[in-house]
Amino acid sequence: MASGLKRVSMQGIAAALVLGLLGWLASGCGSSNGASSSTSASAAGSAPTLAPIQTPYSPKIDPANFVSTVDNPYWPLKPGTTFHYKGIRGKTPQTDNEVVTHQTKQVLGVASTVVRDTVSEHGKPIERTFDWYAQDKYGNVWYMGEDSLELKHGHFITASDSWKGGVNGGEPGIIMPGKPRPGDAYRQEYYPPGQALDQARVLSLNGKVTVPDGSFKGLLVTSEHAPGDPQVEQKYYSPGTGEGQETVVKGHHEQFKLVGITH
Repeated sequence: MASGLKRVSMQGIAAALVLGLLGWLASGCGSSNGASSSTSASAAGSAPTLAPIQTPYSPKIDPANFVSTVDNPYWPLKPGTTFHYKGIRGKTPQTDNEVVTHQTKQVLGVASTVVRDTVSEHGKPIERTFDWYAQDKYGNVWYMGEDSLELKHGHFITASDSWKGGVNGGEPGIIMPGKPRPGDAYRQEYYPPGQALDQARVLSLNGKVTVPDGSFKGLLVTSEHAPGDPQVEQKYYSPGTGEGQETVVKGHHEQFKLVGITH
């Protein structure tokens, strides 16, 4: 009897092991596939994938993949908002006011938010740029182009680095990733004729900075530069606010800090 009980017990254990193994394989495969699918989907919508720094560069812009509101926490563009910055370029104090307008610009079939950016010296504007931004369904904010004007002989004229996605070789880039991760590198703009070739790399998600508008921590920190240009900028972005500070860390002396936000 003892021998018979032992045989039944071993058979039951064997059966349980088989069933457990089959269940583990089924759940494991399902979990693996799910994780793989999730990872693939995440990678597919990431800034390094959609706007790689490698060349040739030809991003796929499908208007169906874009949303109407730019609400990325690191780059929120609520119409009617103005970001006020003060800083210095070389030895000259400057102000920079960025107004999120209620206007949109059609670029490659995508309605892009227009931001009017005015740089002034001694109370007088010296640069004026109309930047165009649009957000995709992954939360990435795309830089769709810019109409850049510079002051020459008392008049504003179109600057050589003005560009528009889909025109004369100009291609949109990503100005702000939807899910930035340290080490991520991505292209911000691409217009070889005007040498508008800015790229960025995420350095940290734990930066700290103090500006006239307050002290911030847990900041996104990026390094930005253009190939062939010795200048390197470091920028700090606060969730829910946007850019708080930018500093040229290699090249000429330049730094701007956020001093206020008005609506």
